[in-house]
Amino acid sequence: MAGRIRRQPTKHIRKRIMTYFTGSVGSVPDENRQAFLDHVAAVWRVLKTYGAKRMIETWGVDVPKGKVTDFYGAVDAKEGETIVFSWIEWPDRETTNACWEKMADDPAMKDIPEMPFDGRRMIIGGFEPVFTQGKPHGAPFYQGFVLAVPEESKKAYVSLVGEGWEIFSKHGALGMVETCGRDVPHGKQTDFYRATKAEEGEVPYFSWAAWPDRETCDAAAKAMEAEMGDMDMSAMPFDGMRMMWAGFETIFDSEVAS
Repeated sequence: MAGRIRRQPTKHIRKRIMTYFTGSVGSVPDENRQAFLDHVAAVWRVLKTYGAKRMIETWGVDVPKGKVTDFYGAVDAKEGETIVFSWIEWPDRETTNACWEKMADDPAMKDIPEMPFDGRRMIIGGFEPVFTQGKPHGAPFYQGFVLAVPEESKKAYVSLVGEGWEIFSKHGALGMVETCGRDVPHGKQTDFYRATKAEEGEVPYFSWAAWPDRETCDAAAKAMEAEMGDMDMSAMPFDGMRMMWAGFETIFDSEVAS
């Protein structure tokens, strides 16, 4: 699929099969890890009644500091906090929007434990998939990516992702999902735009690659760094200096928890 985009299905079929994601990044005090797990488990019990298909929460274990952007700056992380990278899978955008409209008034929300982290610093948005390959869910380890792509470069970026997937899969990746921002709000303290230092005409992207374990991912990163050492980064259809990525271990997967 490298360098190519498959022809879109008909409008009727596309609406029936289109998946939608709510993607988020936050930071949780280390001592609140179990409280966080209790919180997300309770949230999932409500979300699934509104049609959510799956919820995955991951805990940062290899989160580098960046020169221009990074996950710590994205959520204004404090000392002693760990980055969490999470997503909710929905059957479509309409189901997602209906949930957020009704959930606030749902009496079941009263049974959800108080958030054990600062929700004002969490960044969140609605994203539609533009590339999916392999088995991108159910893995014990993920690489998470957040970046901004110019609107006019979407086709070129998806083509590049296809080429990247061939390299990732060759080195052991299980699956990959790239999603493009569709409903990404501007926040008062933090948001995806500020996190990526998005410029006029750029759209936030939220993506991940699934791996069988951290060791395979680390070995692949070293191999790919050697293979791509001579690549002309200036030819990329986005500013790679503003992209952030990190390694995360799965701590909650609704498919396993249910």
